Amino acid sequence: MEHNIMEQNNRKQNSMKPDNRKQETIKQEKLKQEKSGLVLEGGGMRGIYTAGVLDVMMEEGIAFDGVIGVSAGAIHGCSFVSGQNGRSIRYYEKYCNDKRFMSLSNVFRTGDLIDAQFCYHDLPERLDPYDYKAFNKSRTEFYVTCSNLETGKAEYLRITDMKKQIDMVRASASLPYVSRIVEFEGRKYLDGGCCDSIPVLAFREMGFTKTVVVLTRPETYVKQPESTWMAKLRYWKYPRFIKALKNRHRRYNQTVCQMKELEDGGDIFVIRPENAIPIERTEKDPVRLREAYCMGRRDGKNQMEALKAWLSKEGKKVKETKEAGQNHGTEQ
Repeated sequence: MEHNIMEQNNRKQNSMKPDNRKQETIKQEKLKQEKSGLVLEGGGMRGIYTAGVLDVMMEEGIAFDGVIGVSAGAIHGCSFVSGQNGRSIRYYEKYCNDKRFMSLSNVFRTGDLIDAQFCYHDLPERLDPYDYKAFNKSRTEFYVTCSNLETGKAEYLRITDMKKQIDMVRASASLPYVSRIVEFEGRKYLDGGCCDSIPVLAFREMGFTKTVVVLTRPETYVKQPESTWMAKLRYWKYPRFIKALKNRHRRYNQTVCQMKELEDGGDIFVIRPENAIPIERTEKDPVRLREAYCMGRRDGKNQMEALKAWLSKEGKKVKETKEAGQNHGTEQ
């Protein structure tokens, strides 16, 4: 039987016209050479939704040539690259009410809403160990998005040694107003979302053109302008950064529109919550955090068949499969 199948395949290949065979070969080679990339939006504690999606991807053996995260997206992307399924929700539930994890008292005590020593050293080095060796050995290129205060532009920094370069992750997740400016290699940084909340276009320009995006806002979300009077007081030395904050909503909404065109054309694959994630940016209720995490798991599972098809084939051919997944049953 196997012999007959091989003969049928050979006859099919031989019956193809030379030009068709050449085009098919070129198409297959292009698919092999195309680098896959995963883009992770931030969103404070809403990012635990992303952790749920990522854990399902790990369980299904989904990997990427490159991953780029912004703020909370960078935080959860770390555990994805090191292959530590369940780590994010585990330490979120355990430490979300610990003042060292996140509290206003930290702002008065250290200048940061997030205690840098606790979150970027005590926790990953001792309390819930991060697998630095697995990260450093991973073939996946990992980038974080940071906002340069002096230029007012986003920078996309590659991390090759997580322990030595942990301040890059801290910079990407340092919210303005409630965080100290992070200095790294002579440059001053804050939260990457200030200048590029969803770096899908930048990542594609970097060569990761088979792009999957995980968002923490529903498709109907439109970012509104934010007041910059506090920015003018706090960051008066950095006028370009103030301008970036003023234009943040325009840049975000424009990116979403551009993503929609790419998604409709089958050029990117987007996983997003159907409705707003029902938690606060600084959520401390472990039950609600678990619910948001399960939302991510549910959406990840519902989209998995379409995602696998999209990653292995041309995006335009699996659009109907993706739409079917969005109407599929939910995970309890």
